[in-house]
This record gives sequence, C-alpha cells and structure tokens, in this order.
Amino acid sequence: MKPDLELYDYWPYENRPKITWPGGARVAFWVAPNIEFYEINPPINPKRSPWPRPHPDVNLYSNRDYGNRVGHWRMMEVMDKYGVRGSISLSVALIEHHPEIIKECVDRNWEFFSHGIYNTRYSYDMDEAQERAIMEDSIETVMKATGQRISGYLAPALTHTERTMDLLAEYQFLYTCDLFQDDQPQPVKVKKGRLISMPYSLEINDIIVYNSYLATPRRYGQMIKDQFDQLYEEGKESGTVMCIPLHAYAVGHPHRMAAFEEALDYITSKEGVWVTTAREIAEYYYENCYDTCAADIAARKGG
Repeated sequence: MKPDLELYDYWPYENRPKITWPGGARVAFWVAPNIEFYEINPPINPKRSPWPRPHPDVNLYSNRDYGNRVGHWRMMEVMDKYGVRGSISLSVALIEHHPEIIKECVDRNWEFFSHGIYNTRYSYDMDEAQERAIMEDSIETVMKATGQRISGYLAPALTHTERTMDLLAEYQFLYTCDLFQDDQPQPVKVKKGRLISMPYSLEINDIIVYNSYLATPRRYGQMIKDQFDQLYEEGKESGTVMCIPLHAYAVGHPHRMAAFEEALDYITSKEGVWVTTAREIAEYYYENCYDTCAADIAARKGG
C-alpha cells in the first residue's frame, strides 16, 4: 500500500527559493472559466452518476445550459472591463456544440486547456488507450479550432487514473490543475519529462462556495478578497499564485455578478499583481524557477 499519492514531495513553505514574478509582482493572478458541456444521457460509469435524479434530469441540465446561453457572456463582459484574460478549462466537445463561445474567447486571446471531452465522461476505469485518446483528441481538436497547442489539463470532473500525470508529461503538457497541495507551482513526479502543478483552488471555486458552503454572493466576494490579501502579503517574500475557478452557470447569474466584479476591481487595482494566464505562469516558471526549486526539493530529501 502506498503511503501517499507519490506525485510530489513534501516541501515546507518556509525557506524555499524565492520566486520573483515579472516586474517584481507579488502575486501571479489568473482566472479559470470552466466552459463545459454536460450530456443529458451519457454512457453509464458504474462508479459515478452524472445526474442526481433519474433520466432525464431536466432541471439540472437546463441549469447547466444557462451558463453557455447567458452566464458566459455576462462573465466575459466583466472580465473584459478589468483586462483579465481567461484560461479556459474546456470540455473539448463544446467546440462542436457552441463554436460561437470559442470564437469570442479566441478573439480575446484567451488561453484554452483541456478539461476532457465531456464533463460527464469520467476517467474511472479507463484503460491507457482511452486516456491517451482523450489527450490526443484534446490537443488536435483545440489546435484545429483555435490555433493553440494546449498546455494544461484538468481531468474531467476531477477524475483520474494512476497513469494520468505520466501521460501528461509524455504528451508535453506543461501543467496540471488537478493537485491542490500548494500556493506556488511545484514539480510533479513523473516517469519521464517534466510537469508542474499549477495552483488552482477548490476553496474559492464558485461551485464549491455556492453549492457546498452555501455562501451568499457578498460572502463569496469577500472570500476572494481575503484569499488575495493573504497571498499578496506572503508574496512580499516570495511570489504566490492565485486562481479563481469559475462556472458560468454559477457566477453568471445576475444577482452574483456584482460581487465578482467588485473582487476583480479590488485585485486588479493593486500594484504588484501580474494579471496573466496559466500558460504564461508555467512558461515563466520553467524558464526561471523550475531547476532551482527541483534542486531544493532534492537537497531536502538528501538526494
């Protein structure tokens, strides 16, 4: 029995090599809109049901559909206002279902990364060929539609196999968003190549905040600002990363937009904030931080 995930080493927050972001920024700030497609009647996975009620779950399906019909456009306008480009966690099949959304994102020079093909197709019990097919489809389909070679991966519905990280490195992905162990990037242990964990967040993920914590919009906005304040303070010593994961069917409702906009206004008005994308963070980290951090981890292990 494995003692832990064996995907990364224990690396205490104190006394790490200093990370300095471009321009001396304290915080690398990125926003991750999850643009997803949920099938009304997907193939059955014995380990998890995509809908809480028997087929057809009309109410919840239409709630998800709200995001792509209405919420995304409203969210995009607010992000435009504050000069925030999205790093899109994309259900790749959405390219065929809603190409209009893809075009709007391409026109804004937003980043795309893979969130699997559908968010209703789970990785549980997939064999290697199936998992490879998802990654290859993601790379090829996004390239054809947008001209971008995707660099990141968030597994569909946060479901994985024991080989997921090794395959990401093999296919030359730069980062995974599936690990939540830190507020700075960290090398991931893979068989060949390199991969880093990109700080994402479950704590200020709008779905978690609204559906699990049952927070009000006002409370959600304050949580974002509190998260930022702490990371901004710590960033005086070494650069931190802050991500706001979004879902247009959650944050995109009219009564929730003001709190989100207020939080963006607060963060982007501060000095020393690098408003960027996950790809740009990863590229900078590999060029300027990866080797030093990997060496520090090895030295602490006595390796």
